[in-house]
Amino acid sequence: MTAYDIIMKKRRGGELSEAEINQITNGYVSGDIPDYQMSAFLMAVCFNGMTSAETTALTMAMVYSGDTYSPSAELGDICIDKHSTGGIGDKITLITAPICAACGIFVPKMSGRGLGHTGGTIDKLESIPGFRTSLSHSEFISVIKKAGFAVSGQTGTLVPADKKIYALRNATATVDSIPLICSSIMSKKLATGADGIVLDVKVGDGAFMKNYDDALALAEEMIAVGKLAGRKCTAVLTDMDKPLGKAVGNAVEVIEAIEALKGSCPDDIYEISVTLSAEMLYLAGKGTPEQCKALAEDALSSGKALEAFEKMIQLQGGNPDVINDYSLFGTPLYTREVISECDGYISAISCEKTGLLSLELGAGRKTKEASIDPTAGIVFSKSVGDKINCGDVLGKLVTSAECDLDEAERRFKGLFSYRENAPEKKSPVLKIIRS
Repeated sequence: MTAYDIIMKKRRGGELSEAEINQITNGYVSGDIPDYQMSAFLMAVCFNGMTSAETTALTMAMVYSGDTYSPSAELGDICIDKHSTGGIGDKITLITAPICAACGIFVPKMSGRGLGHTGGTIDKLESIPGFRTSLSHSEFISVIKKAGFAVSGQTGTLVPADKKIYALRNATATVDSIPLICSSIMSKKLATGADGIVLDVKVGDGAFMKNYDDALALAEEMIAVGKLAGRKCTAVLTDMDKPLGKAVGNAVEVIEAIEALKGSCPDDIYEISVTLSAEMLYLAGKGTPEQCKALAEDALSSGKALEAFEKMIQLQGGNPDVINDYSLFGTPLYTREVISECDGYISAISCEKTGLLSLELGAGRKTKEASIDPTAGIVFSKSVGDKINCGDVLGKLVTSAECDLDEAERRFKGLFSYRENAPEKKSPVLKIIRS
């Protein structure tokens, strides 16, 4: 079939064969199929969707467009990966990976950089002096062998089809198609070769999926693709209607993660980290879900997870002294403490607006080429459900960039909503879906 025929078939709602999906994907990567035809194909998918078999075929075509890895073969044991769909204050990888390493499983973690108001794990870790995220494959495997986990940036040879297709999706308003989101995420996870994958699907104001039904549909589709590709998968839907934890930025989030590993952990971070870690351990065959939860909790309380994190930092060239000396992260040039002007209970904190404010402070990138300020960010003193009195400290803004702190303070105060009575507490873990 020609590209025209494939586009027409999908436009009319037909189900494409694996060969047809391979043809249009490989043709686009090689340059034989032009942007305008691939744009038409993506729009047809956006309107008519894909079956799980089609989405799996697209995912695998993208996987085999570049290098693939098999870390369990090189390490001689099972490997479990974890992926988050992205949120505000999401430093969970920095907690779950060392927990799982401390419990005896390997976690090969290839992460991305942040763009816009959603932070990237790589940017956070690079706030540690000397820390290297550009590792050769042999270095990556060596760190995992010694520390139990490693966190590296994705190479340019990993799933090049996704990089090229995503740029086109971004320009053609086809980003929000569930089959296309699913294939983008799962192609990278499958190419890195983990035996099992735990997917943290964020739901809410600060997440890509704003409502529960869309997040559930995405989670179920990723589970289906993982199963058809022969991988064990679990999806956990978690709340992103408020910032996760109290820190949003880069260095401030690493510090909060270290504090969590030391045992000083906000409730939401603790519940999500332990839940995801337990699911990773369960996929690795470490026991029942209940037994795996107990293992994860013990790794935190015993300090073994902190030891694994410190070892990984050292092996990747970072200064492990940051574990006990936060001044090594650097001191922001400007700090603004923000004081409450009203009384009441905090009923909501705008998550998306928090991310946008941290972006303006310098903690994120407005373009891929932009640099970030590792010292910039927001640290909340209060959270949803807390009682506030006029004159209480709501939090602080930190940055080394030249910006209008008066305007930033005004915007920070606008993040909060209040009520007379305490709001009902809800669990940040909304649903667990096991394949």
